[in-house]
Amino acid sequence: MIATLKLDDGAIVLGGFALDVAGELVAAIRRIETRAPFRNMVTPGGFTMSVAMTNCGTAGWVTDRTGYRYDDTDPESGKPWPPMPDVFAALAVRAATAAGYPRYAPDSCLINRYVPGTQLSLHQDKNERDFEAPIVSVSLGLPATFLWGGAKRAGRPRRVKLENGDVVVWGGSTRLHFHGVARLRDGVHPLTGSARINLTFRKAL
Repeated sequence: MIATLKLDDGAIVLGGFALDVAGELVAAIRRIETRAPFRNMVTPGGFTMSVAMTNCGTAGWVTDRTGYRYDDTDPESGKPWPPMPDVFAALAVRAATAAGYPRYAPDSCLINRYVPGTQLSLHQDKNERDFEAPIVSVSLGLPATFLWGGAKRAGRPRRVKLENGDVVVWGGSTRLHFHGVARLRDGVHPLTGSARINLTFRKAL
């Protein structure tokens, strides 16, 4: 039985939902990073992000001094992003369906790697062309505190502890809610070492 936590109408945490494939996911990430290494991207304002990122799928999310966008090629190599592994897509579809979003077909997965001391400030996922599809976010490795806000940045976000294998799905009226990750604490996890890896699936194009 999967333990669930409702965040809002249309937003839910599926506790331990990815545990059965966590090892396969991490192995696939290792293969992806040999073709598209993790990197610390630069925001349009010139700030270097503390969280290291890479992508797989038809398009990848990137940021640089020219803006935020999706690109079908890795700007560092000029080559297409690695294809989305079957185990990624199957998990994302299964989680979306369990959360009440059938017929989900993600075409992009942003892979974030957190190390102790890194964080991700409150933000919206709004560079996608289709806001009808939900976001599916998978936590692997070290536990983290997920920050769940509202439709506006103002206000104190809800703090939700996420463990290895937890999946958060949000869409509908909550699709553009602000969210983030608090500063990661020190630790070591048998699956990922001293890191947390997050998979964020989107319908980008």
